[in-house]
Amino acid sequence: MAVNAETLSAHCELTSLLDIFPLPIRQALVRLPNFESLVEVVLDLGRPPEARFPDDFVFLSDTAVTFEDLAHVSSRLSAFGSDNRAGIESTLHRVSAIRNRQGNVVGLTCRVGRAVYGTIDIISDVIRAGKSVCLLGPPGVGKTTILRECARVLSEDRKRVVVVDTSNEIGGDGDIPHSGIGHARRMQVADAALQHNVMVEAVENHMPEVVVIDEIGTEMEAMAARTVAERGVQLIGTAHGKTLENLLMNPTLSDLVGGISTVTLSDEEARRRGTRKTVLERKAPPTFDVLIEINDRNRLSIYQNVAETVDALLRGYQPQAEVRQRLPGGAVQVVQEATGLATPKRPSVSIAGGSPKLVTANTPESEFAQAMREADLAERDLDTRSDAQHVLLFPYGVSRNKIERAIHNLGVNASIARKWDDADVVLTLKSLERKESDKLKSIATENVPIYSIKTNTTAQVMNALKDIFALPSIDAEEIAIREASEAIYKVLLDSKPVELTPQTSYVRRLQHQLAEEHRVMSRSTGMEPNRRLVLFRNNDLPYGTGASA
Repeated sequence: MAVNAETLSAHCELTSLLDIFPLPIRQALVRLPNFESLVEVVLDLGRPPEARFPDDFVFLSDTAVTFEDLAHVSSRLSAFGSDNRAGIESTLHRVSAIRNRQGNVVGLTCRVGRAVYGTIDIISDVIRAGKSVCLLGPPGVGKTTILRECARVLSEDRKRVVVVDTSNEIGGDGDIPHSGIGHARRMQVADAALQHNVMVEAVENHMPEVVVIDEIGTEMEAMAARTVAERGVQLIGTAHGKTLENLLMNPTLSDLVGGISTVTLSDEEARRRGTRKTVLERKAPPTFDVLIEINDRNRLSIYQNVAETVDALLRGYQPQAEVRQRLPGGAVQVVQEATGLATPKRPSVSIAGGSPKLVTANTPESEFAQAMREADLAERDLDTRSDAQHVLLFPYGVSRNKIERAIHNLGVNASIARKWDDADVVLTLKSLERKESDKLKSIATENVPIYSIKTNTTAQVMNALKDIFALPSIDAEEIAIREASEAIYKVLLDSKPVELTPQTSYVRRLQHQLAEEHRVMSRSTGMEPNRRLVLFRNNDLPYGTGASA
């Protein structure tokens, strides 16, 4: 908690911020009853000035901001950098400019910077463990404040700490860093585009034990972060995002948690796993060992093992984080214990009549590996049964394409026979079976099993194959959602359109909603019953595809 000297310092810094504003705005700010909790002041040309607070905002006057007001503020700041940010000497305040097409300043966001001491008491054990930590959260949630306190605490623990300060937001404006970073050394960045070079330079030239970096936002910075972490240096950084899954699906920053690659499995491996041939896997070890989601200023979710968490996500499980909360009295409470496990995103189903272990949020960590091994054994058992008999299917009145698609979707050990007398099973339609054609009669006399389905659709063929192979009963809707999920990852990774298999209008609507949740564009194309979705990014929709949603 802050002592009187710290409170006095914070008050002096607020006074420094007041001094940059024209007199009417300054007087309006001072009269605010909750001035001490001010977050930022917004000045937009032609609009009334605003004072913003954590949960509200107020207009400071009825008079619109003029060019003269903006010039008055700009003249009392350091020069704006290439990132359109400036500061006030010896303070942590940050002023960001909005420019018109001619380069003139038409808006200013004046954010209040505070060195809040004691903010990392909730994660002190994690920061001091020596592991690389990523702080994840949306803008304005307090990531930089926590980062600054991390630098101070670790430097006072006698560790060599170097802060790579892109916009002087961590260490304040000017050549002498703010006392809020303690004994840490600060390296300024002349151009935001060169931040990745300064990160590597910090390691090569100054022998740090800890490197602190704010707002990792580009692919080059993500690569530099990996370089730093793999040189035996503890890296503490921040990134924009709300959850770990957001970071995982961000093509630019996914490498921070190991990245995702699309892997094509062999037929044998796909059958062993019980999955489709194209699956998603973690590409490399994660840059950060620990990831902390900042839910709000007093509540954090902690993933102690990023590698295991990402692997669980890609296998279709929902990881459970440790959730900590700071109570009003300052005490820290663990709201939710982490098990290191995953809770299935969908209900578990039996495999070929078996009874797999249901892994829940309360399952002890030692049992998770056992549950995963049991799942692998069940997959191998299914593979053994599938390999014991390769099933040849002869389509009689059923589309070959739909049979091939069903085989691919289920990953079963089957193929299409050229002649009915080579087949193990004949697949036909009930309408044809009722007619008792001569060909079906001759097939029946040869004791070849005949399996009839109601309609000539992929879903019906898949149901038939599940009965033939004694597979678990998986809802067609679930399969379609799984296919859409894999396609979304592929679109985000490769930025290329992906076409899904035809579905009913209800299932297509669910796929549209899933794509919208992950910010992937989707369009329906084709005529019923072959109407299907195409997923793509931005304006990558292929020529000739229908535009109806």
